[in-house]
Amino acid sequence: MAEEVGIAAWRAVLLAHSAAVRAIERDVQRHGQVSLSWYDVLLELRHSDGGLRMQDLSERVVLSRTRVSRLVEEMVRAGLVRRRPDPDDGRVSWAVITETGRSALRATAPVYLDSIRTHFVARLEDGEAEVLRRALMRVAGRPADEPLPGAAPR
Repeated sequence: MAEEVGIAAWRAVLLAHSAAVRAIERDVQRHGQVSLSWYDVLLELRHSDGGLRMQDLSERVVLSRTRVSRLVEEMVRAGLVRRRPDPDDGRVSWAVITETGRSALRATAPVYLDSIRTHFVARLEDGEAEVLRRALMRVAGRPADEPLPGAAPR
């Protein structure tokens, strides 16, 4: 019985993730300056200060892991990111957010956050968000009290 409930919980996570991400992507696409995938990359780069090695960026993004190299190339062409060679290892390149990228991130953040509130937070009852956060962080192998990276850019 417990295993059936666990499998049902897994299915619920997938359904909720799919529905929320699709709705948030629609809102960001309509009212933001960048796509949700680009926002995810820009957010990680902004939190890194000096940029990230491409391999590290691939490990940190949440929404577009398999396409990070292609996404970064598109973002370079759009002027949101620049590539920088690693001074210690010529085989490695870094992705660095540009001022244009920071501006697009700041402009899209309110849409992104409002959409999360509408399509996720508003559908939870008091206390459920904290229970979900703790449980899902445990499943992710992360400390339940890990500080939030922050979704609102400086």
